[in-house]
Amino acid sequence: MRSLVKPEPASGLTLTDVAEVQPGAGEALIRVQKAAVCGTDLHIYEWDEWAQGIIAPPLTLGHEFVGEVVELGPGASRVHVGDRVTGEGHIVCGACRHCRAGRLHLCSNTRGLGVQRDGAFADYVVMPESNLWALHPDIPTQIAAFYDPLGNAAHCALSFDMVGEDVLITGAGPIGVMVAAICRFVGARHVVVTDVVDYRLELAAKAGASLTVNVQRETVEDAMAKLKMSNGFDRGIEVSGNADALPTMIDTMYNGGMIALLGFLPKSTTIDWNQVILKSLRLKGIYGREMYETWYKLTQMLRSGLDVTPVLTHQLPLGDYEQAFAAMREGQCGKIVLDIAD
Repeated sequence: MRSLVKPEPASGLTLTDVAEVQPGAGEALIRVQKAAVCGTDLHIYEWDEWAQGIIAPPLTLGHEFVGEVVELGPGASRVHVGDRVTGEGHIVCGACRHCRAGRLHLCSNTRGLGVQRDGAFADYVVMPESNLWALHPDIPTQIAAFYDPLGNAAHCALSFDMVGEDVLITGAGPIGVMVAAICRFVGARHVVVTDVVDYRLELAAKAGASLTVNVQRETVEDAMAKLKMSNGFDRGIEVSGNADALPTMIDTMYNGGMIALLGFLPKSTTIDWNQVILKSLRLKGIYGREMYETWYKLTQMLRSGLDVTPVLTHQLPLGDYEQAFAAMREGQCGKIVLDIAD
């Protein structure tokens, strides 16, 4: 079968033929239809410091996918052959304190699909059936291909009450764009999105942002003045991973504000902790999705009218993966979906 592989500890990927995979006990074999490219995949492609510390080549990449169940391993019975599914890419141990308490997203023994085990940039992928999410017919296949990061966005946006609140989102990458759409959908008043790439800010505007700010030309305070905001932001969502973004967010938060942190910030990031204390701010780290409540909520939001189609900018055949990674590197894209079966 075809597989997009990190063959060795160096920059680049290779599309090659590998041995077909087989499901083990409690697992399912999925014929992949579409798979989306993530920033994590770009880190692995470029073989940066993070990738060097966690990836053991050879490895098939890809953790965002949609496909059809074609075979079940021994004991698997929750899904059925023919089901259209996507999957939770965090594979947990099921035995630690958090897993046994139902807090699976906090499992410290998590293994990532396409990170610590072979992923979905291939004709077939094997997953524990407990990690599969059967898709409602209302959900378009091309949207289901990036349920994983859409779940990240939902986890961020639904962490706090959003009704009537003013929201600052730092970072207009795909997740920031989807966060903007969700915040608007669930009732936020003003949704302001910052970035340095106009292309991505335009996507955020299409997704429902009240105002976008290119911080190379204007400030968040300028946006507050345009919107006639008398105080600061009630909610902050940091998805840029930029060292300057979080301090700016804290400066412009209202007393009692709440901040969700998803972007991986560099160690050089510094903030004024006295502001955090004096403003009584609450900071929450976000990693992945709340399994599986987030999956349920995002499904029902999509079925009820949530529109995230502006974030889908490219659909390419698997063989054009180099074009996909180039677009990501240049910031001239939203979500890129690779057609595997087509």
